[in-house]
Amino acid sequence: MDNRPIGLFDSGLGGLTALSALHSLLPAENIVYFADSGRVPYGAKTPKQLRKMAQQDIELLSARGAKAIIAACGTISSNAADVLEKSDIPVIGVLKPGVERMAETGGAAPLGVIATAASIASGSFERELKKRCPQREIIARACPDFVMLIEGGHREASDPLVKEAVEKYLRDIKAAGASAVLLGCTHYGIIGEAIRDYLGAEVELVSASECAAEAMRDYLVKNGMCGGSSRDEFYTSASAESFAATARILLGRELRGSITELPVMEVEA
Repeated sequence: MDNRPIGLFDSGLGGLTALSALHSLLPAENIVYFADSGRVPYGAKTPKQLRKMAQQDIELLSARGAKAIIAACGTISSNAADVLEKSDIPVIGVLKPGVERMAETGGAAPLGVIATAASIASGSFERELKKRCPQREIIARACPDFVMLIEGGHREASDPLVKEAVEKYLRDIKAAGASAVLLGCTHYGIIGEAIRDYLGAEVELVSASECAAEAMRDYLVKNGMCGGSSRDEFYTSASAESFAATARILLGRELRGSITELPVMEVEA
């Protein structure tokens, strides 16, 4: 039994999709979660800033006893992969598990990837998909408004602002007839219903969050590192009250642990 917690970090609420998946897959595990909402959105940061932020987030969770970490942020996973790989404790990003799941989708139709501006600009999702699916057309689109809409409370499929943004950014993917779309930012699953309504039920949505949670489960099982007492611990660099209220809505229940506010960590421009 390894009762140390699993660590998760994200720029805010998106990582809750990975947390929810972990609760379903590994209900007994202890979890320590860092919502870096004081620095949201990560997608607007430079690669240099993202690498530093990744290191800071890993160190924060490591100091709180994490046995392994999910970098529940597509922007970090696509811009700081080497930082994750060099960590003293295992860190699983959302890029590779999501891409591997996309590669399993059959057929010859195009594949879509949606993520933050920084993720798409890095080319990481597109490159990794091309390695595994060289014959498939890859349509990668940045959706820079999604995170701030979600963090600002616009999450319902019926919300006019959400519907407008989804149509704006996914128009090319729909027109190309993509058979599957990778939600390369963990926030995007929160508006998954709106995305599905626009693209159609026949288009498979692949959640990078869920794929990363499955990869973490497989890693812990393989290495005999499972264990815990179903206890969670939350940290945020913004308002604990605001995080708790939103998390209750997104998870559909009360949080099962304490929430602590932390100061925003500095990072050079």
